[in-house]
Amino acid sequence: MIDLKYRKGTKDDVPQLMELRLAAFSQFAEVFTPENWAKMHASLIDEQKLLAMMEVATIFTCRHNARIVGVAYLVPQGNPTAICPAEWANLRMVGVLPAYRGHGIAKKLTQQCIAHAKDTGEKTIGLHTSEVMNAARHIYESLGFTVVKEIEPLFGVKYWLYKLDL
Repeated sequence: MIDLKYRKGTKDDVPQLMELRLAAFSQFAEVFTPENWAKMHASLIDEQKLLAMMEVATIFTCRHNARIVGVAYLVPQGNPTAICPAEWANLRMVGVLPAYRGHGIAKKLTQQCIAHAKDTGEKTIGLHTSEVMNAARHIYESLGFTVVKEIEPLFGVKYWLYKLDL
């Protein structure tokens, strides 16, 4: 068993978070069309998007030694997206470096987000995930998230809106 440490992320983590974003989601380069991968890639390498999310989100990280190997962002209610309503907190960008998958990191990070949401008085957490993110969907469903509806395709694949009532 590897020695993993969990803690909240900070602005000092931006370089590692940027690296993790690309590494954790690069598997989709093989699944998406080149055009759709280019769109996702551009979003993943946009540091301003990360910084904007960090302004409102609580960041949960998993570390092995000094390296961030997993991350999840919980955006509180009052920050609606095109997908999640304003009344819901929003779980975003749960990612784990490929070499660290299979150790329960994404599940533990998601559980930390749920616990934080409960502690801060949130009533509902929403998220969106796709047909190509099977491991993620399994984790979310095992923790009680349920499908609300299918949403417009993103990056050329089917996506669903999920929610968890707290």
